[in-house]
Amino acid sequence: MYGIIATWRMALKGISQADALLKKNGNAKVAIETVIKAVEDFEFYKSVGYGGLPNEDMEVELDAAFMDGDTLDVGCVGAIKDYANPVSIARKLSTYPVNNFLVGQGAEKFAHRHGFERKNMLTERAKIHYHNRIVETTENSELKPYSGHDTVGMVCLDSFGSMTSATSTSGLFMKHPGRVGDSPVSGSGFYVDSKVGGASATGLGEDVMKGCVSYEIVRLMKEGMHPQLACEKAVKDFDTELRQRRGKAGDMSLIAMNNKGEWGCATNIEGFSFAVCTEKEKPTVYLVKFDEKGKQYFEPASKEWMDHYMASRTAPLIRK
Repeated sequence: MYGIIATWRMALKGISQADALLKKNGNAKVAIETVIKAVEDFEFYKSVGYGGLPNEDMEVELDAAFMDGDTLDVGCVGAIKDYANPVSIARKLSTYPVNNFLVGQGAEKFAHRHGFERKNMLTERAKIHYHNRIVETTENSELKPYSGHDTVGMVCLDSFGSMTSATSTSGLFMKHPGRVGDSPVSGSGFYVDSKVGGASATGLGEDVMKGCVSYEIVRLMKEGMHPQLACEKAVKDFDTELRQRRGKAGDMSLIAMNNKGEWGCATNIEGFSFAVCTEKEKPTVYLVKFDEKGKQYFEPASKEWMDHYMASRTAPLIRK
């Protein structure tokens, strides 16, 4: 049995590539890095990698992580600039016994020392998004500059029973320089244990980190809970906890897969999508819906929805 699950529709192409690798007994480490890199390299996905949305100084700072579920080795980078594939740098860091989490200039020096590709990650489209947000914020005092925090997070299982998890993001649009969210933080943005399963998050990192939600899902699965039930319980419980204590809860969407290839997803927002494939299921994008009682359910994305998704992301931008 093999499988891979990822946050957001943007992972579909990479998921399909991973499916081909896993069918041929490819390993989970290579498969998950392949998927993340496919997202990082596509400039029209404005929340990850090349073309990612910049911080308030119009600089693209990227966060990424990689975890090996067999050994529990973790590698992470935060606020790294001008490198093409931060997930690959994170994977390299996971092979070291110490110095596994590097940020800013330290991460960049490590990447340079090990020959990773340097690249200006700020695109013309991202500059237009930045300029337009400045105009919108100036014209509308109610508009908050922060938006766009769609981390790509994944969990992968190969046919040998090994599991991995990885994340990549440009973080909050117009964040303060140096800000790092949950994505590269073990237990919050991701966690995986090949003996149990893994989980990954997307949403408002500042809130996800308050509950170590990815680890909580894995913990629940370790107690025997199905990934779907584990996701639902962890998200609902922590959303409720935040609202009781603080009166509000940020966006929170989690995906999970156990070591049997069973998967699950839960969210506290409208409009969330995820992509999944297993040995028994072709690469598929699901939309999370809510019925009149507030109970969530999944619906395969229609061709119309898929076409609109790509058209909206690749449409020409007009500078305001």
